[in-house]
Amino acid sequence: MSELLFQGGDWSFDTIQRVHDAVHDIACGEMGLEIYPNQIEVITAEQMLDAYAATGMPIYHPHWYHGKRFAQHEMIYRRGFSGLAYEIVINSSPCISYVMEGNTMAIQTLVIAHAAFGHNHFFRNNYAFREFTDPAGILDYLVFAKTFIASCEDRYGVGAVESVLDAAHALMGQGVDSARRRRRPDLKSEEARQRERRLHDERIHNELWRTLPRGAPAARARDDEALLRKLLELPQENVLYFLEKNAPKLAAWQREILRIVRLMAQYFHPQRLTKVMNEGTATFVHYEIMNTLHQRGRIDDGAFLEFLASHTNVVMQPGFESGGFSGFNPYALGFAMMRDIARACVTPDDEDRLWLPDVAGCGDPMGALREIWANFRDESFVLQYLSPKVMREFRLFSLLDEADEPTLLVEAIHNERGYRRIRTALARSYDLGYSDPQIEVAAVDLAGDRRLILHHKTQDGALLAEKEARAVLRYVAALWGYDVRLQEIDAGGRVLREHNAAAP
Repeated sequence: MSELLFQGGDWSFDTIQRVHDAVHDIACGEMGLEIYPNQIEVITAEQMLDAYAATGMPIYHPHWYHGKRFAQHEMIYRRGFSGLAYEIVINSSPCISYVMEGNTMAIQTLVIAHAAFGHNHFFRNNYAFREFTDPAGILDYLVFAKTFIASCEDRYGVGAVESVLDAAHALMGQGVDSARRRRRPDLKSEEARQRERRLHDERIHNELWRTLPRGAPAARARDDEALLRKLLELPQENVLYFLEKNAPKLAAWQREILRIVRLMAQYFHPQRLTKVMNEGTATFVHYEIMNTLHQRGRIDDGAFLEFLASHTNVVMQPGFESGGFSGFNPYALGFAMMRDIARACVTPDDEDRLWLPDVAGCGDPMGALREIWANFRDESFVLQYLSPKVMREFRLFSLLDEADEPTLLVEAIHNERGYRRIRTALARSYDLGYSDPQIEVAAVDLAGDRRLILHHKTQDGALLAEKEARAVLRYVAALWGYDVRLQEIDAGGRVLREHNAAAP
């Protein structure tokens, strides 16, 4: 029998190192995972609450919202309504995994396998993270951002900085490039590039807001229109980017704060695209590693049973009729689909060959999964790899809910046509282009009152919540410096509703 990695529940740093090395041999040596260097930090419950408040980041610029989040999570935790996460992992290089000091050694082993290897591999290899994030530079950039904002508070006052941060945070959802259009920022060199970027932006800004005439009227009109399209990049989906570059009344330090918030929004964007895949990957990895350690005698039966109890809680999926249902558990759905793919690779049946033709019978489950982990996000993953077997296990069906009808219609059941409708409907629910409001900068009246025109492209006639839309629009007007109009339009361009906000 192999030597046990640990006995009992107590942990030590030497034991954590020994477990890390054993997990590394399985994950990288046998499963073929590719990871960033690991940095594992053991933290207290209060430090974990701090991490919650700062969206999991080790360094973050100060803002009242973080204090509010800390107070909320602390109250819930102290009153026993909810526990704390076993771990938090950061997409950085080195990849930082925070583990709770109150975890037993069995749970420390589980979270090392889950976070330091499962999530780590996904961060390093999935195309969305490669396209949108700079793991090597994020920690340096966080230091720069925190220092810069603190210096602005000293120079311009906490209230002035807070008002810009409030507006920028309200617009974080509209501060993302959904498809990569600009060069990924080299976050490590942001501070060095700040002065050069500011000079460039000032040149663009001066040309855009020129008021002196240029040439004959007809020629000038054509030149102005061409210049407008070129400089404003209209229509522009990234509202924060547009305001950062073009708002006429913002000072250089205010533009830099918008850029900081925008880059943070972009950094977190891949995590929204891959919640099912990311958690499914990490859960599959920890499940395989923990089973391998037990089979080889590296952890005893007590530790394995403790792992199974925790794992079962993680992948529990409440039924739709239960009071605990709030949607699909990404751990449960992702893990079920990963295991189903691995099974189909080795022992496929006729149904697998029809529904999973790319992997059925390939004989290399880890190779197939690594390829999938690298090249898909939730929407495309579900659309291509959700099998009838998993649909039956989760008892999935599709409902047609018409607002003007008194009853619900079950429009997809467990037959071939129904399976395809269910798979398409579930995949669409993970499409941020469908679920998030599509708002873009459509036009600017440069020749008149400089009003900014935004368009909300409605989906299936769904309008924005009026109170929230007006509140956010006031933030846009505050940053733009002039009046703002938001038009909600249908697919044919017909205006369904308008919202207006006056400049403060």
